[in-house]
Amino acid sequence: MGKLTRRARAKADYLGFIGAREWPLAASGLGVALGVVTILPSAVGVGLSVVALALGMATFTRDLRLLRRRWAGFEFTTIAAPFPTADLPPPAYPDAAYLAVPARGTALVSAAIDRALWQERHTVDVAEEPYRLPPSLKATAPHVLPLRARGRLLFNGPIVGMRGDPLPAAGARPAPIRLHRARFFDAVCSNELAALRITRTDTGEEYDLRKAELTDTAGALRELSGSTLADLVGVSTVAFTTDGKLVTVRQSPLNSVSGLLLAPSGSGSLEPRDLRTPDGSPRRFLHTAVRAGMERELCEESGLTPGDVRETKLVGFARWMERGAKPEFFGLTELAVDSTEVARRRPVSGERLYSAGLALFDVDLSAIGAALAGGVPLSEALPQRLWEDGSLPLLLALRAAAAWQAARV
Repeated sequence: MGKLTRRARAKADYLGFIGAREWPLAASGLGVALGVVTILPSAVGVGLSVVALALGMATFTRDLRLLRRRWAGFEFTTIAAPFPTADLPPPAYPDAAYLAVPARGTALVSAAIDRALWQERHTVDVAEEPYRLPPSLKATAPHVLPLRARGRLLFNGPIVGMRGDPLPAAGARPAPIRLHRARFFDAVCSNELAALRITRTDTGEEYDLRKAELTDTAGALRELSGSTLADLVGVSTVAFTTDGKLVTVRQSPLNSVSGLLLAPSGSGSLEPRDLRTPDGSPRRFLHTAVRAGMERELCEESGLTPGDVRETKLVGFARWMERGAKPEFFGLTELAVDSTEVARRRPVSGERLYSAGLALFDVDLSAIGAALAGGVPLSEALPQRLWEDGSLPLLLALRAAAAWQAARV
């Protein structure tokens, strides 16, 4: 898909989402248009059409004023302060801890969950009904989307959300993970509100999603099983060439989350197509679905093909707090091509708006894993360039991959 086509699609998705929620205004506008085009060449017809046009104009003007009043009734403030982890204890995850990276974000991590993902095989259960925004979030959606879309290209594409936590098994087998189908704008109007403070201008009442939706009755972070948000599943993998080079993607300014930062080799959201095998059969296990999403994103963003991929291992999990504590999975991919071949590749046409090219680095995962196991902070264990320029998913993926690699030694 070319750049112009993707820009047109982004605008169409945006107008369609807004129009579906402001249809009375659109109907009034249509009435005005019909009043203009149906003026008949007779005195009676002209008179009736003029009356209809006047009524339509009056209704349209009223609806437009009401719309502007409603949209002007909210003030939006970006929450720039670090996520208040001291005010929101982790849920009952084993070995749970918050990892804060300056200027990038905060993640909830669990070494025990990561280790369990190396071995266990969670099955998936896909809900028949798609996700729907709850009434409180649906009411704010028309106000939030224009703010989040400003200066960005956002597409209302299909995504997969998550209603379960990949906890280590209490018995012989881990519990199934509940998944649901959603659209990207559902996530923009739910999870992404965690970075905004919304204030009603008439009453001064504030809405803070972190308190309203992320906090359970005990005052801790909600588990995914009790969430009301879209909770789109993030999938990221770090790929290494046959000559040991780490492949990263330089994000363009148009990227809505990690613009101008170094991203993982493949990074994005799990999609419904990842839940099925190439022959159309449903995937039974979380691991296979997540790996399929990782490798799809890798090929789209790097220009590699499925034949260039030897193997992808699921190595970690986290929740990204600034994005409504959404789930993130991390992988480690072994490629079948060297760095010279990778450097020749270009992302697929639709990804060129977001990618400014590839960057390759020498990275010793075993050394990083040993340093982390010895208590060295992530900021000191990683190469300086990656720590300074890496996006949060890249840093978390390297952390998980290094821990997995160190455990094998």
